[in-house]
Amino acid sequence: MTTSTSTPAAHSASPARQVTVGLADRSYTVHIGHGVQRLLPQVVAALGARRAVVVTARPAEQTPDPGVPSLVVPARDGEEAKDLAAVTDLCRRFVGFRLTRSDVVVSCGGGTTTDTVGLAAALYHRGTPVVHVPTSLLAQVDASVGGKTAVNLPEGKNLVGAYWQPAAVLCDLEHLKTLPEREWRNGLGEIARCHFIGAPDLDGLPLLDQISASVTLKAGIVAADERDSGLRHLLNYGHTLGHALERATGFALRHGEGVAIGTVFAGRLAGALGRIGPERAAEHHDVVARYGLPTGLPPDVCVSELVELMRLDKKATDGLTFVLDGPEGPGLARGIPEDTVSATLAAMPRKPAW
Repeated sequence: MTTSTSTPAAHSASPARQVTVGLADRSYTVHIGHGVQRLLPQVVAALGARRAVVVTARPAEQTPDPGVPSLVVPARDGEEAKDLAAVTDLCRRFVGFRLTRSDVVVSCGGGTTTDTVGLAAALYHRGTPVVHVPTSLLAQVDASVGGKTAVNLPEGKNLVGAYWQPAAVLCDLEHLKTLPEREWRNGLGEIARCHFIGAPDLDGLPLLDQISASVTLKAGIVAADERDSGLRHLLNYGHTLGHALERATGFALRHGEGVAIGTVFAGRLAGALGRIGPERAAEHHDVVARYGLPTGLPPDVCVSELVELMRLDKKATDGLTFVLDGPEGPGLARGIPEDTVSATLAAMPRKPAW
Protein backbone atom coordinates (compact mmCIF):
# COMPACT_ATOMS: atom_id res chain seq x y z
CA MET A 1 0.00 0.00 0.00
CA THR A 2 0.91 3.63 -0.41
CA THR A 3 -0.08 6.06 2.27
CA SER A 4 -3.37 7.14 0.78
CA THR A 5 -6.18 5.36 2.57
CA SER A 6 -7.38 1.80 2.94
CA THR A 7 -6.76 -0.28 -0.19
CA PRO A 8 -6.71 -4.06 -0.72
CA ALA A 9 -2.92 -3.96 -0.91
CA ALA A 10 -2.84 -2.58 2.61
CA HIS A 11 -4.36 -5.77 3.95
CA SER A 12 -2.47 -8.48 2.06
CA ALA A 13 -0.90 -11.09 4.31
CA SER A 14 2.82 -10.70 5.09
CA PRO A 15 5.05 -12.33 7.70
CA ALA A 16 4.69 -10.74 11.13
CA ARG A 17 7.45 -8.52 12.48
CA GLN A 18 8.80 -8.27 15.99
CA VAL A 19 10.36 -5.14 17.44
CA THR A 20 12.00 -5.23 20.86
CA VAL A 21 11.85 -2.25 23.20
CA GLY A 22 15.08 -2.79 25.10
CA LEU A 23 14.70 -1.75 28.73
CA ALA A 24 16.74 -4.41 30.57
CA ASP A 25 14.42 -6.50 32.75
CA ARG A 26 11.41 -4.50 31.52
CA SER A 27 12.05 -5.15 27.83
CA TYR A 28 9.10 -6.27 25.74
CA THR A 29 8.18 -7.22 22.19
CA VAL A 30 5.89 -5.39 19.79
CA HIS A 31 4.34 -7.92 17.41
CA ILE A 32 3.17 -6.41 14.10
CA GLY A 33 1.22 -8.28 11.44
CA HIS A 34 -2.01 -9.95 10.42
CA GLY A 35 -3.53 -12.18 13.10
CA VAL A 36 -1.03 -11.43 15.89
CA GLN A 37 -3.92 -10.87 18.32
CA ARG A 38 -4.10 -14.65 18.62
CA LEU A 39 -0.80 -14.52 20.54
CA LEU A 40 -2.56 -12.98 23.55
CA PRO A 41 -3.16 -16.26 25.48
CA GLN A 42 0.52 -17.14 25.03
CA VAL A 43 1.59 -13.70 26.30
CA VAL A 44 -0.75 -13.91 29.29
CA ALA A 45 0.46 -17.42 30.15
CA ALA A 46 4.08 -16.26 30.05
CA LEU A 47 3.20 -13.56 32.60
CA GLY A 48 1.74 -16.17 34.94
CA ALA A 49 -1.52 -14.23 35.19
CA ARG A 50 -4.55 -16.21 36.37
CA ARG A 51 -7.17 -13.56 35.62
CA ALA A 52 -7.53 -10.70 33.19
CA VAL A 53 -9.63 -7.60 32.70
CA VAL A 54 -10.06 -6.80 29.01
CA VAL A 55 -11.02 -3.17 28.41
CA THR A 56 -12.28 -2.93 24.86
CA ALA A 57 -13.63 -0.28 22.54
CA ARG A 58 -14.20 -2.87 19.81
CA PRO A 59 -17.28 -5.04 19.13
CA ALA A 60 -17.59 -8.28 21.07
CA GLU A 61 -16.57 -10.42 18.09
CA GLN A 62 -13.29 -8.49 17.80
CA THR A 63 -12.45 -8.54 21.50
CA PRO A 64 -9.39 -10.72 22.19
CA ASP A 65 -9.54 -13.83 24.35
CA PRO A 66 -6.80 -13.78 27.00
CA GLY A 67 -7.08 -17.53 27.64
CA VAL A 68 -7.80 -17.13 31.37
CA PRO A 69 -10.96 -16.20 33.31
CA SER A 70 -11.68 -12.61 32.38
CA LEU A 71 -13.94 -9.62 32.80
CA VAL A 72 -14.75 -7.63 29.66
CA VAL A 73 -15.25 -3.90 30.29
CA PRO A 74 -16.65 -1.85 27.40
CA ALA A 75 -14.83 1.40 26.65
CA ARG A 76 -15.29 4.31 24.30
CA ASP A 77 -12.53 5.74 22.15
CA GLY A 78 -12.30 9.52 22.05
CA GLU A 79 -10.64 12.40 23.91
CA GLU A 80 -13.90 13.23 25.70
CA ALA A 81 -13.69 9.86 27.52
CA LYS A 82 -10.02 10.24 28.47
CA ASP A 83 -10.16 11.67 31.98
CA LEU A 84 -9.56 10.82 35.63
CA ALA A 85 -13.17 9.73 36.08
CA ALA A 86 -12.59 6.99 33.50
CA VAL A 87 -9.46 5.84 35.34
CA THR A 88 -11.33 5.72 38.65
CA ASP A 89 -14.14 3.72 37.07
CA LEU A 90 -11.70 1.19 35.62
CA CYS A 91 -9.85 0.74 38.91
CA ARG A 92 -13.16 0.10 40.69
CA ARG A 93 -14.00 -2.53 38.09
CA PHE A 94 -10.61 -4.13 38.75
CA VAL A 95 -11.40 -4.25 42.47
CA GLY A 96 -14.84 -5.73 41.82
CA PHE A 97 -13.26 -8.53 39.79
CA ARG A 98 -10.65 -9.09 42.52
CA LEU A 99 -7.82 -8.48 40.09
CA THR A 100 -4.39 -8.79 41.73
CA ARG A 101 -1.06 -7.25 40.79
CA SER A 102 -0.04 -10.70 39.54
CA ASP A 103 -2.86 -10.69 36.99
CA VAL A 104 -3.09 -8.64 33.79
CA VAL A 105 -5.03 -5.81 32.20
CA VAL A 106 -5.57 -5.86 28.43
CA SER A 107 -6.46 -2.76 26.41
CA CYS A 108 -8.16 -3.15 23.04
CA GLY A 109 -8.91 0.08 21.22
CA GLY A 110 -7.48 3.27 19.81
CA GLY A 111 -4.95 5.65 21.28
CA THR A 112 -7.22 7.20 23.89
CA THR A 113 -8.23 3.77 25.19
CA THR A 114 -4.58 2.72 25.31
CA ASP A 115 -3.66 5.88 27.24
CA THR A 116 -6.49 5.57 29.75
CA VAL A 117 -6.18 1.83 30.39
CA GLY A 118 -2.41 2.14 30.65
CA LEU A 119 -2.73 4.78 33.37
CA ALA A 120 -5.31 2.71 35.26
CA ALA A 121 -2.94 -0.29 35.16
CA ALA A 122 -0.05 1.89 36.32
CA LEU A 123 -2.01 3.10 39.35
CA TYR A 124 -3.91 -0.03 40.36
CA HIS A 125 -2.02 -1.76 43.19
CA ARG A 126 0.87 0.60 42.31
CA GLY A 127 1.38 -1.21 39.04
CA THR A 128 -0.36 -4.15 37.33
CA PRO A 129 0.90 -5.71 34.07
CA VAL A 130 -0.81 -4.41 30.92
CA VAL A 131 -0.85 -5.76 27.36
CA HIS A 132 -1.95 -3.45 24.57
CA VAL A 133 -3.90 -4.59 21.51
CA PRO A 134 -4.06 -1.30 19.56
CA THR A 135 -6.80 -1.23 16.93
CA SER A 136 -6.17 2.07 15.13
CA LEU A 137 -3.20 3.11 13.03
CA LEU A 138 -2.46 5.94 15.47
CA ALA A 139 -2.37 3.57 18.43
CA GLN A 140 -0.19 1.06 16.60
CA VAL A 141 2.50 3.53 15.56
CA ASP A 142 2.42 5.72 18.67
CA ALA A 143 0.26 5.38 21.78
CA SER A 144 0.76 1.67 22.48
CA VAL A 145 4.58 1.78 22.49
CA GLY A 146 6.86 3.53 24.94
CA GLY A 147 5.02 3.43 28.25
CA LYS A 148 3.59 6.96 28.33
CA THR A 149 0.11 6.87 29.84
CA ALA A 150 -2.01 9.93 30.52
CA VAL A 151 -5.44 11.50 30.66
CA ASN A 152 -6.65 15.03 30.08
CA LEU A 153 -7.71 17.83 32.39
CA PRO A 154 -10.00 20.71 31.39
CA GLU A 155 -6.85 22.85 31.36
CA GLY A 156 -4.88 20.71 28.92
CA LYS A 157 -4.11 17.44 27.19
CA ASN A 158 -2.16 14.60 28.83
CA LEU A 159 -1.43 16.61 31.98
CA VAL A 160 -1.92 13.69 34.40
CA GLY A 161 -0.03 10.51 33.66
CA ALA A 162 2.72 8.04 34.47
CA TYR A 163 5.36 6.00 32.74
CA TRP A 164 4.23 2.37 32.72
CA GLN A 165 5.67 0.05 30.10
CA PRO A 166 3.42 -2.70 28.73
CA ALA A 167 4.35 -6.37 28.98
CA ALA A 168 3.72 -6.76 25.23
CA VAL A 169 2.02 -5.02 22.31
CA LEU A 170 0.05 -6.85 19.62
CA CYS A 171 -0.43 -4.67 16.52
CA ASP A 172 -2.87 -6.74 14.50
CA LEU A 173 -3.35 -5.29 11.02
CA GLU A 174 -6.71 -7.05 10.72
CA HIS A 175 -8.14 -4.32 12.95
CA LEU A 176 -7.23 -1.70 10.35
CA LYS A 177 -9.48 -3.15 7.64
CA THR A 178 -12.51 -1.16 8.78
CA LEU A 179 -10.83 2.15 9.70
CA PRO A 180 -12.66 5.23 8.39
CA GLU A 181 -10.62 7.61 6.23
CA ARG A 182 -10.09 10.14 9.02
CA GLU A 183 -8.71 7.42 11.27
CA TRP A 184 -6.18 6.57 8.57
CA ARG A 185 -5.19 10.23 8.43
CA ASN A 186 -5.02 10.30 12.21
CA GLY A 187 -2.30 7.64 12.14
CA LEU A 188 -0.54 8.95 9.05
CA GLY A 189 0.18 12.23 10.84
CA GLU A 190 2.46 10.38 13.25
CA ILE A 191 4.12 8.47 10.41
CA ALA A 192 4.73 11.65 8.40
CA ARG A 193 6.60 13.39 11.21
CA CYS A 194 8.99 10.39 11.38
CA HIS A 195 10.57 11.78 8.18
CA PHE A 196 12.23 14.51 10.23
CA ILE A 197 13.33 12.52 13.29
CA GLY A 198 15.11 9.52 11.82
CA ALA A 199 12.83 7.51 9.52
CA PRO A 200 12.54 9.36 6.18
CA ASP A 201 10.73 8.35 3.00
CA LEU A 202 8.18 5.95 4.47
CA ASP A 203 5.32 7.14 2.26
CA GLY A 204 6.08 4.74 -0.63
CA LEU A 205 6.38 1.62 1.54
CA PRO A 206 3.76 -1.08 2.22
CA LEU A 207 1.71 -0.51 5.37
CA LEU A 208 3.47 -3.21 7.38
CA ASP A 209 6.83 -1.61 6.63
CA GLN A 210 5.58 1.86 7.56
CA ILE A 211 4.28 0.64 10.91
CA SER A 212 7.41 -1.43 11.59
CA ALA A 213 9.73 1.46 10.75
CA SER A 214 7.77 3.87 12.95
CA VAL A 215 7.75 1.43 15.87
CA THR A 216 11.44 0.62 15.41
CA LEU A 217 12.32 4.31 15.50
CA LYS A 218 10.28 4.88 18.64
CA ALA A 219 11.61 1.73 20.34
CA GLY A 220 15.20 2.85 19.85
CA ILE A 221 14.52 6.33 21.21
CA VAL A 222 12.59 4.99 24.22
CA ALA A 223 15.34 2.49 25.01
CA ALA A 224 17.88 5.33 25.05
CA ASP A 225 15.72 7.81 26.98
CA GLU A 226 12.68 6.29 28.65
CA ARG A 227 11.67 9.32 30.72
CA ASP A 228 12.03 12.31 28.43
CA SER A 229 15.32 13.60 29.78
CA GLY A 230 16.67 14.36 26.32
CA LEU A 231 16.45 12.29 23.15
CA ARG A 232 12.81 11.27 23.64
CA HIS A 233 11.75 14.87 23.08
CA LEU A 234 12.23 14.13 19.36
CA LEU A 235 9.04 12.07 19.41
CA ASN A 236 7.14 15.29 20.16
CA TYR A 237 8.01 16.73 16.76
CA GLY A 238 4.95 18.66 15.59
CA HIS A 239 3.10 17.93 18.82
CA THR A 240 3.32 21.29 20.60
CA LEU A 241 1.10 23.05 18.09
CA GLY A 242 -0.76 19.79 17.39
CA HIS A 243 -1.98 19.49 20.98
CA ALA A 244 -2.91 23.18 21.05
CA LEU A 245 -4.97 22.77 17.89
CA GLU A 246 -6.81 19.80 19.37
CA ARG A 247 -7.76 21.89 22.40
CA ALA A 248 -8.63 25.00 20.40
CA THR A 249 -11.02 23.04 18.15
CA GLY A 250 -12.62 21.10 21.03
CA PHE A 251 -10.93 17.96 19.63
CA ALA A 252 -12.80 18.31 16.32
CA LEU A 253 -9.30 18.20 14.84
CA ARG A 254 -7.89 14.71 15.33
CA HIS A 255 -4.50 14.15 16.97
CA GLY A 256 -2.68 13.07 13.81
CA GLU A 257 -4.17 15.94 11.83
CA GLY A 258 -2.89 18.34 14.47
CA VAL A 259 0.57 16.74 14.39
CA ALA A 260 0.61 17.07 10.60
CA ILE A 261 -0.13 20.80 10.79
CA GLY A 262 2.32 21.09 13.68
CA THR A 263 5.03 19.49 11.54
CA VAL A 264 4.51 22.03 8.76
CA PHE A 265 4.62 24.80 11.38
CA ALA A 266 7.83 23.36 12.87
CA GLY A 267 9.49 23.68 9.47
CA ARG A 268 8.27 27.26 9.05
CA LEU A 269 9.37 28.24 12.57
CA ALA A 270 12.80 26.63 12.17
CA GLY A 271 13.17 28.56 8.93
CA ALA A 272 12.09 31.83 10.56
CA LEU A 273 14.70 31.30 13.27
CA GLY A 274 17.44 30.60 10.71
CA ARG A 275 17.92 27.03 11.91
CA ILE A 276 17.23 25.59 8.45
CA GLY A 277 17.12 26.92 4.90
CA PRO A 278 14.05 27.56 2.73
CA GLU A 279 14.27 24.21 0.91
CA ARG A 280 14.28 22.20 4.13
CA ALA A 281 11.43 24.31 5.51
CA ALA A 282 9.41 23.67 2.35
CA GLU A 283 10.18 19.96 2.64
CA HIS A 284 8.05 19.86 5.80
CA HIS A 285 5.02 20.99 3.81
CA ASP A 286 5.75 18.68 0.91
CA VAL A 287 6.15 15.55 3.03
CA VAL A 288 2.93 16.18 4.95
CA ALA A 289 1.05 16.97 1.73
CA ARG A 290 2.20 13.70 0.12
CA TYR A 291 0.30 11.84 2.83
CA GLY A 292 -2.88 13.74 1.98
CA LEU A 293 -2.80 15.47 5.36
CA PRO A 294 -3.80 19.04 6.26
CA THR A 295 -1.03 21.63 5.96
CA GLY A 296 -2.78 24.85 7.07
CA LEU A 297 -4.47 26.13 10.21
CA PRO A 298 -8.22 25.58 10.60
CA PRO A 299 -10.08 28.76 9.56
CA ASP A 300 -11.50 29.73 12.94
CA VAL A 301 -8.60 29.23 15.37
CA CYS A 302 -7.11 32.27 17.09
CA VAL A 303 -3.33 32.75 17.05
CA SER A 304 -3.23 34.23 20.56
CA GLU A 305 -5.23 31.30 21.93
CA LEU A 306 -2.84 28.83 20.32
CA VAL A 307 0.15 30.61 21.87
CA GLU A 308 -1.43 30.48 25.33
CA LEU A 309 -2.25 26.79 24.93
CA MET A 310 1.31 26.05 23.85
CA ARG A 311 2.57 27.63 27.07
CA LEU A 312 0.91 24.70 28.89
CA ASP A 313 3.02 22.17 26.99
CA LYS A 314 4.96 19.86 29.31
CA LYS A 315 8.24 20.77 27.59
CA ALA A 316 7.69 24.50 28.26
CA THR A 317 9.91 24.87 31.32
CA ASP A 318 11.64 27.97 29.93
CA GLY A 319 9.18 29.89 27.79
CA LEU A 320 7.73 28.64 24.52
CA THR A 321 9.51 25.41 23.64
CA PHE A 322 9.47 23.32 20.47
CA VAL A 323 11.27 20.40 18.90
CA LEU A 324 12.75 21.95 15.77
CA ASP A 325 14.98 20.90 12.90
CA GLY A 326 18.44 22.41 12.78
CA PRO A 327 21.88 22.18 11.17
CA GLU A 328 22.73 19.10 13.25
CA GLY A 329 19.27 17.58 13.08
CA PRO A 330 16.20 18.01 15.27
CA GLY A 331 16.47 19.09 18.89
CA LEU A 332 14.73 20.92 21.71
CA ALA A 333 14.61 24.72 21.28
CA ARG A 334 13.65 26.66 24.40
CA GLY A 335 12.66 30.27 24.99
CA ILE A 336 11.43 30.96 21.46
CA PRO A 337 10.27 34.61 21.18
CA GLU A 338 6.51 34.92 21.26
CA ASP A 339 6.45 37.46 18.45
CA THR A 340 8.28 35.03 16.13
CA VAL A 341 5.89 32.21 17.02
CA SER A 342 2.84 34.45 16.52
CA ALA A 343 4.09 35.82 13.21
CA THR A 344 4.84 32.33 11.91
CA LEU A 345 1.37 31.14 12.87
CA ALA A 346 -0.27 34.20 11.32
CA ALA A 347 1.55 33.57 8.04
CA MET A 348 0.24 30.02 7.70
CA PRO A 349 -2.61 29.47 5.23
CA ARG A 350 -6.07 28.76 6.58
CA LYS A 351 -7.59 25.53 5.28
CA PRO A 352 -10.39 23.25 6.52
CA ALA A 353 -8.83 20.02 7.82
CA TRP A 354 -11.86 17.76 7.52
